[in-house]
Amino acid sequence: MEFFDLIQKRHSIRAYSSKRIEEEKLNRIMDAISSAPSAGNVQAYEVFVVKSEVKKKALAKAAFNQDFVIQAPVLLVFFADPQRSSVRYGSRGKALYSVQDATIAATFAMLAAVDLGLSTVWLGAFNDDQVAEIFATKSLHPVAILPVGYPAEEPEVTSRRPLEDLFHHIG
Repeated sequence: MEFFDLIQKRHSIRAYSSKRIEEEKLNRIMDAISSAPSAGNVQAYEVFVVKSEVKKKALAKAAFNQDFVIQAPVLLVFFADPQRSSVRYGSRGKALYSVQDATIAATFAMLAAVDLGLSTVWLGAFNDDQVAEIFATKSLHPVAILPVGYPAEEPEVTSRRPLEDLFHHIG
């Protein structure tokens, strides 16, 4: 798909069909995630691929009962790895670069999913401690949950801020 068409096609979807995601498509999304740029190419993030109904239900509860996530055949849960980044970049890597790495990787996943005919939504509203507990990790920091699947709804076209509100041209 042409890049700018891809950007226009990406919308947040909160209803998913029960159609299974082909492993080839899931592998291509994982390749895209791995290809995402990161600070110093450290890749200070981890991604959990969740297909288990039990784990999906636990994540929906941790996400303040956003039960639509259970419909998606796959959840990608992105964690920042602050320690991995701090080895090279100290406190700035720990506090910032690891989170940036995870968010860039999640964005690559979203765009790859759309290119493959799938849909996602960025889920950032959740209880960090509960999500970390689901995966029995204390050293990783949860950043985003991406439900991934075939859409079961037509996306609502949303308005955007005018460009002159977003950009400030400095001589």
